[in-house]
Amino acid sequence: MFHMNVGSVRPRGAGWPAFPLRFLPLLLGLALLVVGCRTPAPSFEDVPPAEDLYAEGQQVLEGRLWFGVLRLVDTDRAIDTFQTIIDNYPYSDTAVKAELAIADAYFDDGRYDEALSYYRDFSELHPQHEKVPYAILRSAKCYIEQVASIERDQTATREALIHLDRLLAEHPYAEEAREGEEQLRALRTRLARYEMRIGDFYHERDEYQAAADRFRAVLDTYPGLGLDAVALFKLGVCLSHMKRRDEAKRIFQVVLDNYRDTEVAERALEEIAAAD
Repeated sequence: MFHMNVGSVRPRGAGWPAFPLRFLPLLLGLALLVVGCRTPAPSFEDVPPAEDLYAEGQQVLEGRLWFGVLRLVDTDRAIDTFQTIIDNYPYSDTAVKAELAIADAYFDDGRYDEALSYYRDFSELHPQHEKVPYAILRSAKCYIEQVASIERDQTATREALIHLDRLLAEHPYAEEAREGEEQLRALRTRLARYEMRIGDFYHERDEYQAAADRFRAVLDTYPGLGLDAVALFKLGVCLSHMKRRDEAKRIFQVVLDNYRDTEVAERALEEIAAAD
């Protein structure tokens, strides 16, 4: 009959004594004690001061030269350093600075989605902070950096405008507001040109009502951006094709009255003469 000795374990190989199982917990405890002595758990005192960590993170972002030509920046290491501040000194002023530093690091690295998340969190968590206008402007720039060509979808442009509108509405006297106004005008002009291109697309396919709607939208939504005269003229042309000649004539006259000595006014005069 087969017998098993459950009171001991014998390793393979000759000459090894039996090992009593009752001593196993004691040896395991000793082993853990030895390991614990070799690798002590980090304590709060091991973390450098917040300001030192912040300076270290900024120094990492300055990068180092490679072969004296190419500057290498370890963005992730810098971000980890700033995050250490947030984790260990969450209620310090330096932690607030670190939040914004992480956002800037992501932005400068071209990771705009991550940067946008941190800028948004900063403005929401610290609504009274003096850097909130900066964070809002940077949020807009995260979208601006992703704006597609004029032939493509302009969702990013519209999202950027939302942040710029907020900047000007909530912080009209902030230093960032001036740049925000310039960006706002540029993006609105971009959207106006986008609408004009769609109008031209419909016009070329003889879809005059759809084209007229686009040209009218430019006049109603994006006035004063330098496209009014052309939008008016093209709207008049669409109305002419739709046999709404009286309306078209009135629009051409508006072009003549308000944009004299321009090429568009000359073309409007030709349209009026042709209608007569």
